Amino acid sequence: MRFFTYLLVFALLVLGVLYLLTGWSFSDGERAGTVSKFSRRGYLFKTYEGVLNVGGFSGETGSLTPQFFDFSVKDESTAQKITEAVRTGQRVTLHYEEKILRLPWNGDTKYYITNVEFVGGNRMQQLPGDQSAVPGYQSGQPQPQPVQPQAQPAQPQTQAADSTL
Repeated sequence: MRFFTYLLVFALLVLGVLYLLTGWSFSDGERAGTVSKFSRRGYLFKTYEGVLNVGGFSGETGSLTPQFFDFSVKDESTAQKITEAVRTGQRVTLHYEEKILRLPWNGDTKYYITNVEFVGGNRMQQLPGDQSAVPGYQSGQPQPQPVQPQAQPAQPQTQAADSTL
């Protein structure tokens, strides 16, 4: 009987540690960019997996280089928001939690998306000159109007007479 008690305590201890490692959030944060890939995949456990193109600037080459952020999604409503962002091409801010340990039925990465926010307007539906999706844009500032050339009325040219002859 004593053996079963020790076995039960050991099993509960292992399950508790496993729960802490998979359920406790090591870190959390936000990443913004455009979702370039989002799919539901897996052989036995189907999970939502995606890639966020964060973008970036390379100091070595002096050019723009893509930086990718791989993530997993557990919640169905969050997955629908991300699918909508992929369809419309909108920039999003993804709120995530990083776990210490991942289990196969939770996803392929340690980063789990908890919330999605849409940033700015849809780039496909923006009007020319609309700066709302540009970083640093403030809606209270007056928009510069394009300068239209105006026709100047013709003025008669008069020559002054030279009085010093």
